[in-house]
Amino acid sequence: MAAEQPREREGILHGLKVDIIALHESWMQLVFPRQRGRKHSVLGKWQPTTTGDKLKYRLWSLLGVPLVAFIYPFVLAGFAVRFHATRLDSGVARVGGVGILLLSLLLWGGLTAAARVQFGATAEGFYAVAAASVTAVFASLLALAFRRLGGRFVTVLLGYPFAMTALFLPPVVAALYSPTVADAVLPGSFDLAVYFLDNVAPPALAETLRASYDLEGVAYVIMWFGIAVPLGWLFGVVVTLANVVRPTEE
Repeated sequence: MAAEQPREREGILHGLKVDIIALHESWMQLVFPRQRGRKHSVLGKWQPTTTGDKLKYRLWSLLGVPLVAFIYPFVLAGFAVRFHATRLDSGVARVGGVGILLLSLLLWGGLTAAARVQFGATAEGFYAVAAASVTAVFASLLALAFRRLGGRFVTVLLGYPFAMTALFLPPVVAALYSPTVADAVLPGSFDLAVYFLDNVAPPALAETLRASYDLEGVAYVIMWFGIAVPLGWLFGVVVTLANVVRPTEE
């Protein structure tokens, strides 16, 4: 057991080294040819021959060192996100797009029907569940559709943001129709908005937002949509970085 731990540690360190080299080679390949994975190829890795090329090669390599150090933690996050996204994609592939639609309608439709029985067709609880159901199904279908269109750009630009929207917006939409849900969801949202304006946003932007908008009603939905979209982009970007370092078979 004790002998296995050093080997595991060596394996982890070796994996980190391989990842960092691959990331730096990708950086070098932005400017210079035959940099990525050319160690065992027939042509081999391109090497500069003139003094000017050697200087440019060295400078570009040095510029990449701090950039790689900054980016690599995001690459590690991308591995984790990609792992769960791949498992989700595998499940979607087994069920199929129509199956996902039917399951979503069955799940959220069942919750809506249960809310109607419990609260009545005109009660706030029924409207809250119905609104959350429509939001979740619509956003999930958009995320699936953009994922199925193919292409990394479309997936990052639209697929991931709508997936995050499907997670974040249903409880916020439900809070617009139910005071009970609102008491659980909106105070935390308000505190988050205050923290953002006080500590993150530039003073000019914070002053403009405070003067122009009141955080109530639909503004909460807009706020969380504004959080879901860039968060989806972030997830998409880190997965793309993970694919650069360790390409998948797709």
